[in-house]
Amino acid sequence: MNPDRDAVGDRYATAARRALAGEGTGLLTGAGDADRLGAVHYAGEDMPAAVTATSLGCGNPLAVADLHPGETVLDLGSGGGLDILLSARRVGPAGRAIGLDMTDEMVTLARRHAERAGVTNAEFVKGAIEQIPLPDASVDVVISNCVIALSPDKPAVFAEIARVLRPGGRLGITDILADDTVTDAERAARADAVECLGGALTAEAYRALLREAGLGGIDVRVTHEVGDKLHSAIIRAVRPMPISIVALTAEHAGQVLAVYQAGLDTGDASFETTAPSWATWDAAHLPEHRWVALDPAGTVLGWTAVSAVSARCVYAGVVEHSVYVHPREHGRGVGHALLRALIDSTEQAGIWTIHSGIFPENTASRALHRRAGFREIGTRERVGCHHGRWRDVVMIERRSTAVGR
Repeated sequence: MNPDRDAVGDRYATAARRALAGEGTGLLTGAGDADRLGAVHYAGEDMPAAVTATSLGCGNPLAVADLHPGETVLDLGSGGGLDILLSARRVGPAGRAIGLDMTDEMVTLARRHAERAGVTNAEFVKGAIEQIPLPDASVDVVISNCVIALSPDKPAVFAEIARVLRPGGRLGITDILADDTVTDAERAARADAVECLGGALTAEAYRALLREAGLGGIDVRVTHEVGDKLHSAIIRAVRPMPISIVALTAEHAGQVLAVYQAGLDTGDASFETTAPSWATWDAAHLPEHRWVALDPAGTVLGWTAVSAVSARCVYAGVVEHSVYVHPREHGRGVGHALLRALIDSTEQAGIWTIHSGIFPENTASRALHRRAGFREIGTRERVGCHHGRWRDVVMIERRSTAVGR
């Protein structure tokens, strides 16, 4: 069962008219709504209460999408404009934040909020998320907050997302998911006082539609319950970028060390603080398993390599790996492609275990490695002092399913 487009439009147009009149939206009226939906997800954000009060979402997509200065971000179903105003801050004066909504009333409300906030790099347009009025490959990031579940044609939405994203562009949204056990009768009963939720997808259906649209790096994670058999979830994906994975050689040395240093500068990549010389790096890594990711211009986006863990024969099939992706390329599938190349080359050489350590706070790296088949085997507490504080290290490993069985 899919929501009726006109009914959804009327519902949110009425909410916008109420907000424009200073009466609130009138949508979050059910018991416990404030604990699950709306402004509760924006604690700590410096934004006028009149703006946060118009949030009708199930999460905070800005906590999902890692926005960078100068990027163009598109919010599908931007409503009162909260996420666009926050996005505009993150992408800065050189960036662009575009809100798309299906009702004139919500566009008017969002423009009022932007004007009162003094935001000049945000714009709001009327249109349907199934037919986005933007050119191909014109957006770096697509966000959305509890809106796609309302669409009667979700394949069209995902196809449009893939179309407007630039190669390497990313999707970072929150949305409503249904349990696998939800029946058609239960779906029909979801048009209640909170939302029209009859069209919520299951997690697997969401993944399948994203794949069919040509998106990759798909991650779907349930966060909290918003109703009986209905959950808020974080969904991430990327439009695959035309990158090449090639053997790392001395000609890449300068760029490899620059990427290394950029990773160290984040403070969450390693206990090291300064990239070594090329001679030192070269001596520390096995020559057979070094890979770089290059964009079409030949720029190094990231690298991976391994070191031997011991000279003893019993450890001949065990290596310690490193993978670094330039921070501006995070979330675009570069790390996954590098790890895939590393796993293939090490297995072909008879290596059965790849392991390493990650700071617990480096959640992106931990998620990347889980998707690549690594498991977390424990935490070493207070291993060393780094930038003035003692830090733990999560130990990870990947045992080959093809070698050493």
